[in-house]
Amino acid sequence: MVFDLVHAGADLTGWPYVRRRAALETLFEDHGLAAPLTLCPSTTDPAVAQQWLTWTTAGLEGLCFKRLDEPYRPAARSWRKCKVRVTTEAIIGAVTGSLAAPRTVLLGRYDTTGRLRYAGRSTTLAQAAGHALADRLSQPTGTHPWAGRTLNAGWGAQRTLGVHLVNPTSS
Repeated sequence: MVFDLVHAGADLTGWPYVRRRAALETLFEDHGLAAPLTLCPSTTDPAVAQQWLTWTTAGLEGLCFKRLDEPYRPAARSWRKCKVRVTTEAIIGAVTGSLAAPRTVLLGRYDTTGRLRYAGRSTTLAQAAGHALADRLSQPTGTHPWAGRTLNAGWGAQRTLGVHLVNPTSS
């Protein structure tokens, strides 16, 4: 995904973003650039940007905003990002760390057959949040749906997590 052009036979970092963007679009048009390169969509229309923020099912995680009149500043982040936050209910099925001081929670959702499916892992919990959560967790009181299952650190990750299963009805 290409979103800026800082060098094209010459240093373009002193150009304002609007001029660099025009040069980038011309580069794609003149050379018929295609996959694996994709020109990142760009707009100055707030209504279009608002519509793009609804595209989370397509994998959009947010939008970046740059000032049109600013040059490129290496090692300086002058742009801003608006991240999309999607919330849903999930069940805590396990934790990393310990039951007394959980570091992350492993979350699941029940499928249509009533089976608890692993959905993902949280970011690292703040220490206070981990301690507050610890009081609400308990060890499984029977066969846990994830017993004997290897849980990886992330999608496609090879590293397995050392987890402590918890009662999935804990809140």
